[in-house]
Amino acid sequence: MAKTETVLKRTLLAALVTATILWGTVLPAQDAAANFKAKCSACHGADAKGDTPVGKKMGIKDMASPEVQKMSDDELTAIIADGKNKMPSYKKSLKPEQIKDLVGYVRSLAKK
Repeated sequence: MAKTETVLKRTLLAALVTATILWGTVLPAQDAAANFKAKCSACHGADAKGDTPVGKKMGIKDMASPEVQKMSDDELTAIIADGKNKMPSYKKSLKPEQIKDLVGYVRSLAKK
């Protein structure tokens, strides 16, 4: 009976560790997508192609384009945090981790 109990405890522990790891990798991606939708999609579009009335007027680039994707993470972070041209700054409304996750989200657009 003790051996079965030990195996059960180890199995539960492994499941808990796995769930924690998966939870930690899925949530930032979901949060980044939600933040993009809330903060960025009005101008950049839901698909981040800049194909909105505001995006067309301002000449916003497709975020999956090579021009955007060749930018460094530091450059993208600075643009999100400090704004650029008519794009507002988000350093007061987003935490540094959220900005980092948005940079990751922008990177993921190249894969779609």
